[in-house]
Amino acid sequence: MRRDTFLKTLAALAAAGALPLTARAAANVKMMIPANPGGGWDTTGRALGKALVDAKVADSVSYENKGGAAGALGLAQFVNGSKGDPNALMVMGAVMLGGIITGKPPVSLSQATPIARLTSEYNVFVLPANSPLKSMADVVAQLKKDPGSVKWGGGSRGSTEHIAAAMIAREVGVDPAKINYVAFRGGGEATAAILGGNVTVGGSGYSEFAEYINTGKMKAIGVTSASRLKGINVPTLKEQGINVEIGNWRGVYGAPGITAEQRKQLTDLVLAALKTKSWAEAVEKNNWTPAVLSGAAFEKFVDDDFASLRATMVKSGMV
Repeated sequence: MRRDTFLKTLAALAAAGALPLTARAAANVKMMIPANPGGGWDTTGRALGKALVDAKVADSVSYENKGGAAGALGLAQFVNGSKGDPNALMVMGAVMLGGIITGKPPVSLSQATPIARLTSEYNVFVLPANSPLKSMADVVAQLKKDPGSVKWGGGSRGSTEHIAAAMIAREVGVDPAKINYVAFRGGGEATAAILGGNVTVGGSGYSEFAEYINTGKMKAIGVTSASRLKGINVPTLKEQGINVEIGNWRGVYGAPGITAEQRKQLTDLVLAALKTKSWAEAVEKNNWTPAVLSGAAFEKFVDDDFASLRATMVKSGMV
């Protein structure tokens, strides 16, 4: 076969999706991270980007951080600016669903294309090291005495830590509408506020606070899991008589208007990245729980979780 004919055949096969990923031209992926640097979405997006390159399914990955409104600002930019782009990805998760429920943004998540759920992570509540409070029992006592005096610091309004704080209030007999929740645009801002003693109690995914907990700069007082996290000596809320359990999953979406074949190819890229050594190392380092789900199953999961979160938030007086 002549060389030019061979190359044309190779190109045709690649375009049709008949070649394995490693034989196709690698993509230049654009990763939208709808949060400020330093938080869980940022860590997830950059770990996934590195894994895409390590898996040789992407030549390069560029990142754009656009924080605010529980990811709604980044979602709007992604929906409006990446239509039909088969190499665009956006990090998202339970926090975005909560933000959409409370904020009612002008764009809808359904305009983008579901690709895959990646991980799940439980929240931890912490106190600043110099706090006069020493435990979740102390926080609850203060909450009952004067709900407004307890400043809860965490991610955007509607985040899982916001929902958890409202659920805690409800469970201990305090009106959830009276909690004093301070929302931050990114994990870095929330961390700084906790370290500076500018909030009473902080909440986030365990990975975001791990180094500060380990060095004694924050005191962990409860996790939102059903049982204690492996290798982490922090009591659950349930152990402490507070019947609250809530997880924080993260995933990725593709651009609006991509074809079914482009969606499949983008999903294959992401699933290939999740098999790399660098991704496994990121999962272990950040105490993430692998929770891979793709295709129609992921799409159904998002719809079901949206309905479940809305019901929880209505019950907790948040909407």
